[in-house]
Amino acid sequence: MTKLPKLKLHHVNIASTNVPEMDRFYREVLGLGDEDPAELPPIASDNEVVGKVAFVTDGDIQMHLSQKDVLSSFKTGKLVNPLERGHIAYRTDDIAAFKAHLDAQGVPYADWGNVAVAGWQQIFFYDPEGTIIEVHQVGDG
Repeated sequence: MTKLPKLKLHHVNIASTNVPEMDRFYREVLGLGDEDPAELPPIASDNEVVGKVAFVTDGDIQMHLSQKDVLSSFKTGKLVNPLERGHIAYRTDDIAAFKAHLDAQGVPYADWGNVAVAGWQQIFFYDPEGTIIEVHQVGDG
């Protein structure tokens, strides 16, 4: 069996119809704050794919508060739609090996490449209950 690349929880994405209100809630009610700007994902220049987004952190894990868009899969041509329900995201240093692992396990995934975040290679897939999971690698991948 091939050794599975290490994954580290990076962020939780919550889809919302009111990003500014969610941002206010997580800042004022939960006391979350701003991330170091160097740690934020460089959103791709085509903001039509991503829509409104806010970022907050507890100092370790980011939360991405994204504009809900049930039509994003039509706009991007990708099967897994991370802007409808939100998702859990893990970072890896070997996305190719992780994709090979998913292939060996028979788990289908949507390969977003760097469509949404410049410089991040992203894949999305579902767990058995339909939770969307992202795995990404910073860099070429």
